[in-house]
Amino acid sequence: MNTDSIVMLCILVPLAAFFTGIGIFAWTRKKPMWFWSGSTVNENEISDVPAYNRANGIMWICYSLIFWTAAVLGIFKTGVAGILTGLGAVVGAVVLIVVYKQIYKKYRR
Repeated sequence: MNTDSIVMLCILVPLAAFFTGIGIFAWTRKKPMWFWSGSTVNENEISDVPAYNRANGIMWICYSLIFWTAAVLGIFKTGVAGILTGLGAVVGAVVLIVVYKQIYKKYRR
């Protein structure tokens, strides 16, 4: 394992764990999970809070899989891991917004 691989692991593992943690937090939360920083979702807005939170948790855990995959790839191919990380962050952020809007629309009263 070279220095680049170690740097990739030191960046990607905490990042992936962070997004996995958000997913677990969302999944187990009793009140509705929010998406945007500083925003809240009122319980009265959501028809099925556990299902809404489960969907949010799955969304975040799926997003974290990009970074877990990049971390593993980073051990062998740092360039490929870097490309996956960049695409995952940029395209993935847009996908997160679209998916969250669908989740919110599905469970909104």
